[in-house]
Amino acid sequence: MEISWLGHSCFRIRGKQACVVTDPVSPGKGYSLGKLNADIVTVSHDHNGHNYTAGVCDSPHVLCRPGEYEVSGVLIIGLASFHDTSRGSERGKNTIFVFETEEMSICHLGDLGYSLTASQIEEIGKVDILMIPVGGGSTINATAASSIVRQIEPKIVLPMHYKASLFQDTLEPIEVFLKEMGVSDTSTKPKLSINKNNLPPTTQVTLLELQPVK
Repeated sequence: MEISWLGHSCFRIRGKQACVVTDPVSPGKGYSLGKLNADIVTVSHDHNGHNYTAGVCDSPHVLCRPGEYEVSGVLIIGLASFHDTSRGSERGKNTIFVFETEEMSICHLGDLGYSLTASQIEEIGKVDILMIPVGGGSTINATAASSIVRQIEPKIVLPMHYKASLFQDTLEPIEVFLKEMGVSDTSTKPKLSINKNNLPPTTQVTLLELQPVK
């Protein structure tokens, strides 16, 4: 499996069974998806930095609400959550997506805006790869994100939704989250190549380079 970061909260997950794109980001956020193909697209919430489904070709299966799904051999669970600390009264609802594929579990928290409850942590279950917002602003900040990481205990953490373009002045830079996690290594990878046999034994934060779509 290969995972690439396309900007903001958008990742491309290329597996043997299907290609998944999470929260496709609109050009207005300073990123370009180029010619992007996928079998499945997930949208955590209907805000313009996360719902640019028109930027994905080949008429993918779009998932945008809680539920249980199986698409192209990938098991997907959408879990209800909120975009703020007021049960959605400020910014609305958010859907957490958990993917089960190639004997691994991948969790994309979307624009989560509060600390998860114990029951939600239990509902998410075992996670191998966690995609988590860390930049604050309209989502959890670095402190809350690091606390959630320690609750979930994933094998790999892929930070997202932090200041990485000129359009994101309200977000914190990635260094704030790394400090919270006690990580000094700021090196990046062009992509994450992973399978069930090469997962690290303990939680590891991996920074991905912004990848142009080809």
